[in-house]
Amino acid sequence: MKIAIIDYGAGNIQSIQFALERLGFEGVLTDDVTFIESADKVIFPGVGEASSAMKKLTESGLDQLIPKLKQPVLGICLGMQLMCKSSEEGNTNGLGIFDVDIIKFSNAVKVPQMGWNTIYDLKSPLFNGINENDYMYLVHSFYASKSEEMIATTNYEIEYASALQKDNFYGVQFHPEKSGVIGEQILKNFLKL
Repeated sequence: MKIAIIDYGAGNIQSIQFALERLGFEGVLTDDVTFIESADKVIFPGVGEASSAMKKLTESGLDQLIPKLKQPVLGICLGMQLMCKSSEEGNTNGLGIFDVDIIKFSNAVKVPQMGWNTIYDLKSPLFNGINENDYMYLVHSFYASKSEEMIATTNYEIEYASALQKDNFYGVQFHPEKSGVIGEQILKNFLKL
């Protein structure tokens, strides 16, 4: 299986590559349009700040490529947020794949949300073998507002979308590659889609 991990200078790539290796697969870190288009699966990772990440995507033309992909695409953390319509972080326009706005948590809670939290209201084959209220690892200051595209929910100050899906596009706010056996099951499910 040919797995492309989109390279646009966003951190946290190695842990994804290691998680794939533990499952017996190799993920190729690349910004090569032809390779990404021909991959069986595409992972769109991201740790960092939305506006500078979006600027890098635009400079490389990846902002035009990603929304046109036909194979299963998994956005992780910032990758998922950039797949949305807009983000309050740096007042950024996203790729518009999901009709969702990314909003900052209020100062009433510790920001970023860092650590383990539950996911529930699971509505996708992405969560086969995952139980309601299983714990996933999260690090984020901004969240996806609830929408029809929501396939998992988490509560931190308010309920928000911890996973989204539209057509062949999937997004998770949590880090499956850092969420132990349960996170690896989600990656395995994605590779089976």
